[in-house]
Amino acid sequence: RGCGGGCSARGVTRRSCCPTGWRETLSAAVSALREGGLVAVPTDTIYGIAALAQSSQAIKKIYNLKGRNGGKPLAICLGDVEHIYRYCHVNVPEELLRDLLPGPVTLVLQRSEGLNKDLNPFTSLVGVRIPNHTFIREVAQACSGPLALTSANISTRASTLTVSEFQDLWPQLSLVIDGGAIGDIQSPECRLGSTVVDLSVSGKYTVIRPGCALTQTVEILGKKYGLTSEPSCS
Repeated sequence: RGCGGGCSARGVTRRSCCPTGWRETLSAAVSALREGGLVAVPTDTIYGIAALAQSSQAIKKIYNLKGRNGGKPLAICLGDVEHIYRYCHVNVPEELLRDLLPGPVTLVLQRSEGLNKDLNPFTSLVGVRIPNHTFIREVAQACSGPLALTSANISTRASTLTVSEFQDLWPQLSLVIDGGAIGDIQSPECRLGSTVVDLSVSGKYTVIRPGCALTQTVEILGKKYGLTSEPSCS
């Protein structure tokens, strides 16, 4: 396939997000999302599936695609740290947010009224991702709103590091963005996904999922900012 150009396979357009054709690929992704579609995207950890978080119909599509339990929450993906304040109540210093984001970390915060009520209606919390991957951040910024983001796999199956690993999902996607292999596909550690940390209680943090960046995340939260570790209820 040509770099940046689109090719069709299994009923879906597949494009590369390499520098040549970057603008065209970005525009195609934003258009697909605005039309209510699901788009597969590379992140800094694993491949993800994105949709507009403010579209209730698109959220339903994600759950149907993954065969996912409706009680399992979706994270939101934003383009910049300053956008967190639009959708969450933040009780930690902005410097802490910027020490962790962009990066392979999901921060769980109290959601605000600005977020779609049909997104995780069963909880007052929401996980926030700002991946250290320029393409998906630019997509989020261009959409002028949060993306709902989940891993590109059927629930209970392994995370994916190449687009071919989730080919069975392609027919239900509007667009597949191919960023090449993410990390070492032979390494189980590369499939761990982001480290998920609950920061919704002032002065404390709870590790929800160890993920791929636990050591450095805990170091920043505990040693630099003096937050106290609380055990997870799960």
